Amino acid sequence: MMNEPETTLLAIYDMDKTVTRRATYNGFLLHMAFNKSPWRLFLSPLLPVGLALYALKIWDRARLKQFSQILLIGRRVPKARFAKYLESHADLVVGKNVYPQLLARVAEEKAAGYRHVMATASYRLYVEAIAARLGFDDVIATDLSTDSSGHVLALIDGHNCYDAAKLELVKGWMANHGLDRANCHIRAYSDHVSDAPLLSYADEPFATNPHGPLARLAETKGWPILDWRLPQT
Repeated sequence: MMNEPETTLLAIYDMDKTVTRRATYNGFLLHMAFNKSPWRLFLSPLLPVGLALYALKIWDRARLKQFSQILLIGRRVPKARFAKYLESHADLVVGKNVYPQLLARVAEEKAAGYRHVMATASYRLYVEAIAARLGFDDVIATDLSTDSSGHVLALIDGHNCYDAAKLELVKGWMANHGLDRANCHIRAYSDHVSDAPLLSYADEPFATNPHGPLARLAETKGWPILDWRLPQT
């Protein structure tokens, strides 16, 4: 008689406003601009132009991110120029912008045998250093294109890891790692209703620090709500 396959325990977390108190993308852009090219900070007043085009639905989220990166970092940057500042940026995020309850939760899950995955629309370029500091095992994120000389471009490679695309990227990651959904027990954590596809895919979905639409959906679906924004007693 064949043995039943062992269950793989996965804990999949969104990052911004789930793991972190505040979104990280603008902070990353400003950190890079301040350290790499301070003169680019004078271009920051142009950022609302991109936000307006996004609000008018002329641009999608990916186009807005690319525009912001061009302004504050540059259209084409040697990867080594990023490397100098990714670690210091990660130190700032982990030191000042992470919910302490997240650290306790990850430690508890690790003791139970969970494999931790950060699945985020933020750029892999800076997420990996943050995820490593928090004890995550894998990262699924938005990738940036590079050219033949190794320069990082202000151009998303593939899909922005957001909404239904995030779930497809998670499924692709599982397939690449030989993980059969039937043999996995998945916990998923997110603050935003755009992650409803991933939360619905999970065995244990947690609406974590949810904004209004996700809180209402969680109540309808019967999903547990974790709110780490509340004062701790």
